[in-house]
Amino acid sequence: MNKISSKFLKIDTRLWQLGIMAALLLLGVVARDFSLLPSQIALTFIAGLLTQAIFLKALKIPQRGFLSAFITCFGLCLLLRSSNLWVHPVVAVLAMASKFTIRPFGQHLFNPANLGVVLGLALFPETWVTSGQWGSDLSSALWLIAGGFFIARNAHRIDITAYFLVIYAALFLIIRILWYGYPIAVFFHQFQNGALLLFAFFMISDPMTIPHQRTARLIHAAIVAVLAYIWQYWFYWNQGIVWGLFFATFLVPLWNHLFPAPHYQWQNNSGDTKCTQD
Repeated sequence: MNKISSKFLKIDTRLWQLGIMAALLLLGVVARDFSLLPSQIALTFIAGLLTQAIFLKALKIPQRGFLSAFITCFGLCLLLRSSNLWVHPVVAVLAMASKFTIRPFGQHLFNPANLGVVLGLALFPETWVTSGQWGSDLSSALWLIAGGFFIARNAHRIDITAYFLVIYAALFLIIRILWYGYPIAVFFHQFQNGALLLFAFFMISDPMTIPHQRTARLIHAAIVAVLAYIWQYWFYWNQGIVWGLFFATFLVPLWNHLFPAPHYQWQNNSGDTKCTQD
């Protein structure tokens, strides 16, 4: 029984992530009344997967990486909303293309879903991120935390999720609660937000686009948290966490240079781990 459980847990982490994200999307569409049409979902996946296949063929690279492409498409469907049918597929194309065209030091720079959301918000009209789509009830938060913790832990990157949440919570608690005197209920309400938890467990923990070394990941998480707080509560602009990660990503090559460590590799589908850890 232990051997079976061990093999079960050694399945490629991305497959677990896909399953959880698919369940979240289905739950959102059925029970949370997402403002997302089936046609938008279909066009997102068609555009994203086709872009992946075209670049692989054009660059004569083995046909792989489709699990990550699926994850990007799910991320865009979970976070981005638009009143136009064409925005989601266009953003999916741009997000997937970035993996092959923006590659300093031989590694793609941006988390594709994060870049896609940023481009959608910045370039296209009637496009938004619905932070409150999951509600703020405790049960939803706990399910998101449980699923996200499992994924981040299996990918050996739960540390950056913890760094970000602790630093962001400390900023909120010290400045908003202790300094400005907001009631403590505001703090708990903030950290039951589904969009924040999705970001912390499924986006900032992406092992391919964050620093390889542990200390560098702490610095990166701190910068994301500070930028997100300033964006959201100093300038009162929306989606601080999304923009915070976007701007902090430009420094990742610097951290990898200053704090050298082996590149991350996903474990293969046979269960033999090839994940490098610092």
